[in-house]
Amino acid sequence: MSDQEQGVAVQARRIPFPSSISPEARASLERLVGEDGVPLNALYTMPLPDDHAGWMAVKAAADGHYAAAVERLAGTLRSSVETIHAGDATIHVATPEAISKPDCAYLDFHGGALVVGGGAACRAQARMQADQHGARCYGVDYRMPPEHPYPAALDDAMAAYRHVLERHAPSRILVGGRSAGGNLAVAMLLRAKDEGLPLPAGLILLSPEVDLTESGDSFQVNQMVDVVLPGSLMRNNQLYAGGADLSHPYLSPLFGDLTGFPPTFLQSGTRDLFLSNAVRMHRALRQARVDAELHVFEAMPHGGFMGNTPEDLDLAQEVSRFARTQWGDV
Repeated sequence: MSDQEQGVAVQARRIPFPSSISPEARASLERLVGEDGVPLNALYTMPLPDDHAGWMAVKAAADGHYAAAVERLAGTLRSSVETIHAGDATIHVATPEAISKPDCAYLDFHGGALVVGGGAACRAQARMQADQHGARCYGVDYRMPPEHPYPAALDDAMAAYRHVLERHAPSRILVGGRSAGGNLAVAMLLRAKDEGLPLPAGLILLSPEVDLTESGDSFQVNQMVDVVLPGSLMRNNQLYAGGADLSHPYLSPLFGDLTGFPPTFLQSGTRDLFLSNAVRMHRALRQARVDAELHVFEAMPHGGFMGNTPEDLDLAQEVSRFARTQWGDV
């Protein structure tokens, strides 16, 4: 038996949604699964890395989905937003209606499997962060493949960070990223450290995609259990890398030198395909003597329960508490 074949044999079975979560969270999970028990998202297959037309179709469909989601947010967001440019980077700067922390900044990187999630969705997310934290949020609308593979997104991240550093003291800056955005947030700090730039006051990583090699345990254990992200994103990762080594720390920052990193908040869920990313990142930070806290939510899939469930609200409160602490506003 080869090493690839060794492991635990699991019998075919249907895994129920637990009673240990809120009714709202359970309903969220149920909406994402068909009657046959297969996650609805498992029906979609990503194109091969060299299928440019296929990827453009994926992006167009995602843009339509995000546009509908943003429209549903209309009237709930209070902050204003303007779009600026720093080099090749596009940045959506959201300012709270009543800004309580005028000297603070939140530099935000959106998710979207390294391929989608920009444009209107990025603008809306910047406004949501500004509303949540009462501080100016800089949402980085980084360039993405297939038109712009690595290192375009990381170059944009660096340009945005330099822009923010020119306007805010490092001790008043927080950097945050969700999923793919977590990859860019950590990779950017690794590169900033390599280039001698000061690091921010804190780092917030929500189910971060910090290992593009997908070597963690949960990529197998939570496959088809995570109803939001039921399977591998390797095709996305290869498209993003554009032939570069996926294990390089600027692509898989889990493998970088994390010494000197700021206090870090990490989140995942027991059903998150990326759970191993958060767990391993937390251990790597602790081994580098970085103050890091890990929050794992019961039965939560990738990205949360997608709504105002008690669990989602609990997570938001924890993030706000961490941000206040790092800004010195306890």
